[in-house]
Amino acid sequence: MMRRTQVNFNKIIRTWDGFGVNYVEVAQTRDYEADPQEYGGFSVLRETDRQAVLDMIFNEDGLKPGVIKMFLDPFHQPAPGAPYDHKTTTRWMRYFVREGLARTRAWGGDLEILTTLYGPPGWMTKQKFLRGRDLDPAFKDELGAYIAAWAGYLREEESFPVRYVGLHNEGEDWMRWPLDGSGPGEPRHDYNMYWPPEQVVDVLKRLPPILADHGLDDVGVAPGETSNWYRFAEYGYADAIADDEEALTGLELITSHGFKGAARGRWYGDWRSLGTDVLRAKKPGLHAWVTSTSWSDMDVDFVNEIRNNIYCAKVNAIIPWACIQRPGKWVGGDPNPGTAFRVYDDGHYEVLDGYHTFKQVSRAGQPGMAVAHTVSNDGRVGLIAFGANGTDNPDAFVVLNLADEPLALALDVRGSDHTRFEAARTGPGESYINLAAFELRDDTIPYEAPARSVTTFFGA
Repeated sequence: MMRRTQVNFNKIIRTWDGFGVNYVEVAQTRDYEADPQEYGGFSVLRETDRQAVLDMIFNEDGLKPGVIKMFLDPFHQPAPGAPYDHKTTTRWMRYFVREGLARTRAWGGDLEILTTLYGPPGWMTKQKFLRGRDLDPAFKDELGAYIAAWAGYLREEESFPVRYVGLHNEGEDWMRWPLDGSGPGEPRHDYNMYWPPEQVVDVLKRLPPILADHGLDDVGVAPGETSNWYRFAEYGYADAIADDEEALTGLELITSHGFKGAARGRWYGDWRSLGTDVLRAKKPGLHAWVTSTSWSDMDVDFVNEIRNNIYCAKVNAIIPWACIQRPGKWVGGDPNPGTAFRVYDDGHYEVLDGYHTFKQVSRAGQPGMAVAHTVSNDGRVGLIAFGANGTDNPDAFVVLNLADEPLALALDVRGSDHTRFEAARTGPGESYINLAAFELRDDTIPYEAPARSVTTFFGA
């Protein structure tokens, strides 16, 4: 029996919105004045180093992201009715996006921004302290205004293309507090508040009119970011929204983190599409974004997680967890240490394998392209394909060799106008190296994929 690998650009599955990046500034500190946390690390880098990192991410020969996630931390309003301070805790995140947007537009691209509530001010919770578990019902409208004020600031003061706002960060995880809600949970946890499905439904109905009152009627609402797609379905979030017509009307984007967990214990998760399927059945055309996911070991398995989010969870965009990290600022050590860039407390940085591995897919799947159908009858070989879909981007496909040995492949490529494909590869000992071009003959490209490698083919 022959190994079968096929990419078919004639069979389009869904529109692709792009890959993304996320700069995290304030994530855990309970007292910003005493501990002005800056997890992304730009604050300790020299300006020349910041510019070099930004070039590697946003320039035309860089990662070329199409979407960005920005957090809304809990420190923007110290008390009810107090003036907003959108600047103090967001300086470097805004710098990152401002510089990235300028670079992207310089080569003719653009960005879409989702901003997600990381956690509300403590005074909005029943517990009246930061990371209080439960929303005080008296402050539902203030919570909406908090989100709208930040989105409006980014639009008006920064001219950022904010397209969506999200409600929570892993707010389904009720286990992060004492059962009686008496404390804020462990110091290693980032900002959360518990969001039961009923609360998500309620705010999905309340927030659109508040956004409209702030002149943001074209900003869509996402339901928040559960830890994984399993929880989005199994914990009842998708069904609760689908069963409420007004909430479904208010929903403009489906979001979740795409983390994969072991199949036992509380941190179980997989890439099931059930929640997304339920909502798309009621509201066809909804897009779904992975808004955080692990870089794993920054190797071919990382790209395989991306593949499963695309083909199993059926998403339209993927934004991994923070693409630049200063691990010395994460309490207890970062649980997701993989990334593209690592910053050290002494002010130097390094480019990690994650950068070169992510580059294999981020450059291939540009905004406006379409996910195309693939076939592989060998579980050691994974394929991801993006068709041009009327854009100026070439058809592209990614080949994953998950085996510990080289694999000889006959890549069957259908439906492309290209007969020649340029290629780049990342794997053990190789960091995004350019290969000699491949000619498509009789719909086939012979290729020997090195062990544990990721190779991207671009139509030329």
